[in-house]
Parts: sequence; structure tokens; C-alpha cells
Amino acid sequence: MDSEKKWYMFDGPVDAVWIENMNTVLDDNKKLCLSSGEIIKLTDVMTMMFEVQDLAVASPATVSRCGMVYLEPSILGLQPFTECWLRRVPEALRAFAEQLDSLFARFLQDSVAFVRTSVKEVITSLDSNLTCSLLKLMDCFFKPYVRKEGERPPPQDKLERLKELIEPWFFFSLVWSVGGTGDAASCQRFNW
Repeated sequence: MDSEKKWYMFDGPVDAVWIENMNTVLDDNKKLCLSSGEIIKLTDVMTMMFEVQDLAVASPATVSRCGMVYLEPSILGLQPFTECWLRRVPEALRAFAEQLDSLFARFLQDSVAFVRTSVKEVITSLDSNLTCSLLKLMDCFFKPYVRKEGERPPPQDKLERLKELIEPWFFFSLVWSVGGTGDAASCQRFNW
């Protein structure tokens, strides 16, 4: 039998029915009863971890069976989001990871702080949502450089232009994500 530790990660919202079905695996008998009727016995080397936003629909019985680690979103900051995103940047753009990291460090947190203090938001947002929106917009610019299996790499002249495009792409994405939640007057203030 394999004695190497195994972690099973469940990431997502807590569904009341789903989490109640997890009670059997959280009990001392450690049996996972699937809706198909199949029963899976967890061994001592198996650990289950749940990463959830809140426990609003989880019963006290379920919560009491789990060890809890709570992280206030403000404690994490925005760097874990950008670091994770930079690790999966397309190969053609990896040479610019340091430049991108520098742009994030210089402008992202200050821009979000400006939104929090000087912008009247039309739609309330979280710092993490603004950051994820920025990263998704950056992904749109990078999409043509994502090489699929069997495809030729982008032409050299296209790759050479990247150095001059990274910064404008970043600022466009920053303005339309972090700066895009404010009313008209706030948008003018954000347009420094």
C-alpha cells in the first residue's frame, strides 16, 4: 500500500446538500458515500481540505468536524493573485514576467487603494475581483501568443513588438478593470 500522504482539495462554494453528504467522510469511520451508492473508504494517508468563501449553509455539526483556518482577504493582499498568474504566462511572454511583476508592484495596490478612497463605485467590488479582472484582460491580449500543440510559434516580428506592447496592455487593462467600477466623475479622477 502507498504510504505517501495524499491531499484531496475541494475548492468552491459550500452547497448545503453536498456538505451534509460529506458528514460520513468527516466522521471517525471515514467513509465517503457517493450518490451512486458507492462507498469509498479513506485511509490514514488521505486528508481532505475544503477551501470555501464562507460557511453560511454548513451546519454546526459539519463545521465542528473540521479544523479551521480563516484568512481575512485583506491579509492575503493582491500579490498571491499576480504571482499565480505570472507562473502560467504563455511561454512566448515569460521573458516579460519580471517587467509585468514590476508593473503590478508599482501600480496595482496603489490603484486599488485610490479606488477605495476616491472613487464612488457604481458596482461594489472586492480588491481580489478587481485584480482578477485585470488579469483576465491581460489574458485577452496574451491569447494570440498561446501556442497550441502542432501550431507554429508566432512570427519573430510579432514577438519583437511584445516588449513595447506589454506596458500599454497593462495600463489599458488596469484602467478598464480597477478603474472601471466608478461613476463618471470618479472615472475622471482615476484618469491621472
